Amino acid sequence: MKKLYFLLVICLFFGCKKEEPKIIPIVKKKPPIIILTDERKVEIDTAIIGAYKSETLKQFYNSSENKTVWGNLKKRTYILSQLQNADKLGLEPEDYKASQLQKFEKQIASLSDTDLATYDILLTYNFEKYLNHLFKGKLDPKTIYTDWDLEEKVLDVNDVLIKAFNKNKLDSIVDNIQPKSETYKELLKALEIINTFPDDNIEKITTDSLTKKIILNESNAALINIKKRLLFWGDMTGKDSSFTKIYDNKTFESIKRFQERHGLATDGVIGQGTINALNYSKEKRKQQIIANLERWRWFTADFAENYFIINIPDYSLNVVEDQDTTLVRNVVVGTSKRKTPIITSTLRTIVFNPTWTVPPTILKEDVVPAMKRNRNYLANKSITIYDTAGNVVEPNKWNENKPGNYRYIQSPGYNNSLGVMKILFPNHHSVYLHDTNHRNYFGRSNRSLSSGCVRVENPLELAAHILADSTRFSREKIDTIIASKKTTSVKIVKKYALYQWYWTAWSKKNQLIFRADIYNLDSDLYAKLRN
Repeated sequence: MKKLYFLLVICLFFGCKKEEPKIIPIVKKKPPIIILTDERKVEIDTAIIGAYKSETLKQFYNSSENKTVWGNLKKRTYILSQLQNADKLGLEPEDYKASQLQKFEKQIASLSDTDLATYDILLTYNFEKYLNHLFKGKLDPKTIYTDWDLEEKVLDVNDVLIKAFNKNKLDSIVDNIQPKSETYKELLKALEIINTFPDDNIEKITTDSLTKKIILNESNAALINIKKRLLFWGDMTGKDSSFTKIYDNKTFESIKRFQERHGLATDGVIGQGTINALNYSKEKRKQQIIANLERWRWFTADFAENYFIINIPDYSLNVVEDQDTTLVRNVVVGTSKRKTPIITSTLRTIVFNPTWTVPPTILKEDVVPAMKRNRNYLANKSITIYDTAGNVVEPNKWNENKPGNYRYIQSPGYNNSLGVMKILFPNHHSVYLHDTNHRNYFGRSNRSLSSGCVRVENPLELAAHILADSTRFSREKIDTIIASKKTTSVKIVKKYALYQWYWTAWSKKNQLIFRADIYNLDSDLYAKLRN
């Protein structure tokens, strides 16, 4: 009997013991095996591979059992040609050791086994580096900017390269790996176009010679160089030997063409904005195009089926549905001190008749100084002050030394700072799209005027379009909601991505198109690319 009890205890012990969880090993995806041919190949010392401190490179040569792979002349020639011509895609050939690789190639027949291994590794390392740069850019925007929220692009470069290597399709790999967007293609075309222009040695148009704006039929010494610039860029025809100081009709029409290409008011008046654009040299414009190519490599490669795309320097919003642009709107964006952030997100909600809570930056820089001058400043704008308990605070009892202890809320209405509607989307910057009480701003050519959010022209038409519900949210029904002054939130059912991006150059119908670099990003980015 004692033995029986003992056996029962043992069974209970093992029966109640927790089963140890099974450890599932993490299996790293291995790149495909490299198919080697009969050309000369040598063993590679793994210490040489290790010196590059690249896990990708190590895995690549694991796939060839640490043997050289670039014995085929046709494959090598393709790689060398791509790296040598990297400048045609806005990259720098010497970033990929193009000259050094060419020297190796010229001596290929006499290279020792060690030198051949070194050459092989350099070909792989630099071509993979080149592919990575084409896919996601040379630089990481997160290390440069604090207000750029872009999803990280991930590339399995070994998988891409080895598959193309094995299928003898290296000649398509570079085209396939680059962004597919039309704007990116237009930028590559812009680089091609600007490379056809000769070097320019035209004197800078100085502001000293412009005491005021130049209008039609006036005389000004600056017009000689202005006409030379117009001739250089193809906005004017003729010979510079016949140029005079008179602002004639031919020059007037040329100026308007130039202004249109640069997003300026096409009024033919030569003011400071037009002069600034004219003073860009060919080299500076080329650098601008290259900086924009880098930016487009940061942006997503896969556009959503339906999306809003905002080009901040162009002050424009395009609604794209099924690859067709269905609406275009002028927008107002942030100033250089209060920049509109770069965001990729998804539209969530439309709020009609929104209230507006004064944000900290505007409170500090605008409201507090104004309240100190005039205690009725907020009351005149229909903004109510609340304490932490939610009680209304009269302006004369507001403590100017502790402005952060209150909430400042503006009532809904036509004159609300957000206008009569806003569109919300997830982001880390507390920004959104909205109407405005400064509707006259949309008529300006320079619309860098907001505190960071994007203001949209004719927003109620936009709301009716994206809600696409003729029963509940026809334009008439929306007008009724607005007239009620009651805050109403509506979920956006149709999925729209939001791309709030920044680009200042492209081409259209073989013409170069530029926009003012309102946040002064182009020159700095180009310098970093060439560092």
